[in-house]
Amino acid sequence: MGSKETGEEGLWGQSLLGQGDAFGALYDRHRDRVFRHAYRLCGNHHDAEDIMAASFLELWRRRKHVRVVEGSILPWLLVTTTNMARNRARAALRYQRLLNSLPRNHEAGDPTTDPYRRYQNQLDHDLAQALGTLSVEDLQLVSLVVFEEHTTAAAAAVLNLTPAAAKSRMHRARQRLRTALAGNASISPPTAPTPVLEGERP
Repeated sequence: MGSKETGEEGLWGQSLLGQGDAFGALYDRHRDRVFRHAYRLCGNHHDAEDIMAASFLELWRRRKHVRVVEGSILPWLLVTTTNMARNRARAALRYQRLLNSLPRNHEAGDPTTDPYRRYQNQLDHDLAQALGTLSVEDLQLVSLVVFEEHTTAAAAAVLNLTPAAAKSRMHRARQRLRTALAGNASISPPTAPTPVLEGERP
């Protein structure tokens, strides 16, 4: 019912006319996927929230340049999220270098004592690092095809690639990720102590 007006292209058209409710509906529709994508790229919940917010802000700021692919703004939004995450990672690296250059009195203890949480954090970190080995174009392509399950043709359209070029890039990017993740196997999964049932000897 009313698919032309309430469909995504309709909502985007209404947004361009200044209807805030339509833009809000698009935000509600895509915020979770944008957040998950941002989290995959940065491995940090708070940073992912900031990246998500910046991506939607960019969506509005660059609204005249947004490309609707297969009736959706999501591919454009995900590519923008990728760029935002990379910019943030570069800024964080510069900040970390500054912090490392400052003198310290003593090292603070690790506040995270849960081994499962540490393991998950390490996995997130390793994945974010592996994704960081890809070029911007390959990262955008992997994000759209692998994580967001768009077709290669749709991803190629939003990135101005031929389907054949996109397929070839995907193959090389998968190999690069596999190599990077194999080299990051720096931590083993935690092993839980064997539960002892009442009446049994440990």
